[in-house]
Amino acid sequence: MSRTAPHPTRVTTAVAACAAALALTLAATGPAAATVRSDPNGRHTAAEVHRFLTGFYGHHGPTRYQRDHQVSAHLKDRAAHADGYDLLLCAQNAPRSITVGKVTTAQSAGVGWATVTTHWDGGTRRSFTAYVGLDSRPITLQDVDCAL
Repeated sequence: MSRTAPHPTRVTTAVAACAAALALTLAATGPAAATVRSDPNGRHTAAEVHRFLTGFYGHHGPTRYQRDHQVSAHLKDRAAHADGYDLLLCAQNAPRSITVGKVTTAQSAGVGWATVTTHWDGGTRRSFTAYVGLDSRPITLQDVDCAL
């Protein structure tokens, strides 16, 4: 049985292409990219808060994991004492859909907030305000105000 070795130029080209792809991936997602912040104080920006709230609330509300790992201890305690009421959604049931409005940040106060609107069957809408700490690492939901 005779074997032929691959052509050295093709092997070198393939290795170089793989190395270049790996270098581009590491440059985009490596530790240096994670530390780049657009806020000079290293706080979360309005865009980051919006991304967090949109992902946190999703279409029908936060998952169990999000409730356990992305909510402040203070808010978890408040929610635990709201019997029969989902404090994080300011409702008793899961909505048909959820939208997150424009985020406002008060850098000097270290807080960002947005109006979250829940959409229900029959066209009913309800809104509340969700607050995020701009210094929280990882980013977490700090509080909600259901009184809109």
